[in-house]
Amino acid sequence: MMYALVDCNNFYASCERVFNPSLENKPVVVLSNNDGCVIARSNESKAIGIPMGAPAFQFEKLFQSNGVHVFSSNYALYGDMSRRVMNILSEFTPDIEIYSIDEAFLLLAGFEEHFDLQTYGRKMIQAVRSRTGIPISVGIAPTKALAKVANKIAKKFSNRTEGVYILDSPEKIRKALLWTKIGDVWGIGRQYEKRLTALNIKNAQQFVELHDEYVRKEFSVVGLRLKRDLSGLTTLSLEATPVKKNIAVTRAFEKMYSEYDDLKERVSTYAIKIGEKLRKQESNCSLIQIFLLTNSFRKDLKQYRASISIYTPYPTNSSITLVKAALTGLKMIFKEGYQYKKAGIIASKLTPGNQKQYQLFAKENPKHTNLMKVVDQLNFRENNKIKFGGQDLGRTWKIKQGKLSNRYSTRLNELIIIKV
Repeated sequence: MMYALVDCNNFYASCERVFNPSLENKPVVVLSNNDGCVIARSNESKAIGIPMGAPAFQFEKLFQSNGVHVFSSNYALYGDMSRRVMNILSEFTPDIEIYSIDEAFLLLAGFEEHFDLQTYGRKMIQAVRSRTGIPISVGIAPTKALAKVANKIAKKFSNRTEGVYILDSPEKIRKALLWTKIGDVWGIGRQYEKRLTALNIKNAQQFVELHDEYVRKEFSVVGLRLKRDLSGLTTLSLEATPVKKNIAVTRAFEKMYSEYDDLKERVSTYAIKIGEKLRKQESNCSLIQIFLLTNSFRKDLKQYRASISIYTPYPTNSSITLVKAALTGLKMIFKEGYQYKKAGIIASKLTPGNQKQYQLFAKENPKHTNLMKVVDQLNFRENNKIKFGGQDLGRTWKIKQGKLSNRYSTRLNELIIIKV
């Protein structure tokens, strides 16, 4: 049994290049919400020295002097391209785990007996590239953790591997683990990396050679499973689409706010978005966390951050109920005299929408369910025209996206026009 890990190369940048071929071989970066930080880089941008997470305003001169093409996050485009890639990959095996927007594990059980896996991996690359324009790398190995390692090798040495690398022998596995730095191992976070480095464990092979009981004691059963998977013992199987444990809406403001009424409007809007997301996945929540942050980059200003958790009176997905709870929390953590740059709401304790446990003397207005259904339908059809009382009627839900490319594959009015 073998696993394949398919990873889209520099996915966000590649999506931009598909519809703008003039960007090929040129440095490209994609920015986070409100054009804040670098969250994706092409290889050319990495070579220039642009780090992941770089604040855009601090690197503007570097962008300009090196001809870096800068884009706002185009989530509609990236999400659609991801679905197209995953649909193509599902044609190569019925057993697939979509791990992230640009990664998927494929179970190739028994395929090695009937196919040349090197050729099979190249067919994946050809199919995805010809039908979407997205370049991918394929790592194949006996376990998921080793497939991750194989994928890194396939991508790192693409000229030699042609985008496909297979770990199919003990010798190749050992060599690959010796090459893999401990901090690059899938599942090894910064804290584990520090602890292992302190023990002079510098690569994945040294980690694998640790005693099982020691790993279980120091790094829990999760660390032991990872160790065994890296050893070639299948321990981590494909997972079904995970159930969300929380839903978050967080945004950095386009400018700093100091007045309560401004924050009240933003937090109300975030709570309404939480309600929309809950209803879309047919869930309720019983707990929300509200937080406020000042601008940590402005060292000349007073700094403050605070958060508070508020239980709703009953499981709910009503935007009306959620706004009331969110504003209760906001009043408790708001302090005058600060310049706030970001706020957010995280909904947790999620339960299925058809299961509600009410309190004896508290229950939700039954009209809310039908009201929210009508609001959602109208907003979907009329581009969010319906607003609640706490929102600014003249303001639309829009993050700063000053360098946004067209949504080429999802909007008819933004399609590429070809003149012949």
